[in-house]
Amino acid sequence: MPEGDTVHRAARRLDAALTGRVLTRCDVRVPQHATVDLSGETVEGTEAFGKHLVTRTATTSIHSHLKMEGVWHVYARGDRWRRPAFEARIVLEAGEVQAVGFALGQLDLVPRADEGTLIDYLGPDPLRDEFDRAEALARLTADPDRPIGLALLDQRVIAGLGNDYRNETLFLRGVLPETPVGATDAAAALDLAVRLIRANRDRNERTTTGDTRRDKRLWVAHRDRKPCRRCGTPIKRGLLGEDALTERITWYCPSCQR
Repeated sequence: MPEGDTVHRAARRLDAALTGRVLTRCDVRVPQHATVDLSGETVEGTEAFGKHLVTRTATTSIHSHLKMEGVWHVYARGDRWRRPAFEARIVLEAGEVQAVGFALGQLDLVPRADEGTLIDYLGPDPLRDEFDRAEALARLTADPDRPIGLALLDQRVIAGLGNDYRNETLFLRGVLPETPVGATDAAAALDLAVRLIRANRDRNERTTTGDTRRDKRLWVAHRDRKPCRRCGTPIKRGLLGEDALTERITWYCPSCQR
C-alpha cells in the first residue's frame, strides 16, 4: 500500500533516472492533458511531499498521486513493461531511459507557478529535511475531541502517514483508534509514527516489528482474526471515518489497546 515511505523511494528513483536529462518523448494518456508535450525540456528534479510526487521541468510541474494501485517504473528504452500498457497514464522518455506511471490515482500537469495549489495544504512531512515537529503536533492536537485514528491519517495534519502506520502506531501506544486526541499522549504517538516511517524510508518491505519475514512484519495491520503477537487475543477489524465515504479499515487488539 503506497504511503509516504513508498512515495519517497519512487521520487529518488525518478530523480536519479531523469534529472538533468532532456525529454525526447512525453506521452500523457489522460484526456485533460493528452495534448501536453514536454519534449525538448530538461527535467530539473523530482520530489515527494507526503504521498504526492512532483517532477519539474522549467515550465511545468508533473504532479502524481499513487492512491491505492499506482506505481512508477523506470526502464531502459525498449525493455518490456512489467505492467500492462493500458494502465500507463504517462510515459517520460529521455534518451535511453523511460519512466512510466501506471494506474496513477491522480495526474496533473500544471504551470510551475500553480504547483502550490496541489500540495500547499499538506501538513509537515516526516521524511523531508524541513519537517516541523511543533507544527505537526499543533495540527494533531487542534481538535482534542477528534478520534486520534482520524487525526493521524489526515494529510493536512501529517503528510505521508497512511493506514498501516496509523494502525501500527496506535497498537504500539496501546490506544484504540476511536480515542479522542485529548485523551491520549498525542506527542508520544506523533514521535512514534515519525520513527516508524523514517525507519522504513530505505526498505522495500515495510516492517514495524523489526522482523522482515513476510508474515512477521506488522503487529495488527491486515491481521484480522489472527492472534495478537503480544497477548494472543484475536485481532479485530473495524471502520473509522468522518463519514461513509471516508471510512478506512482499522485493525486493533481489544486487549492491548484500551
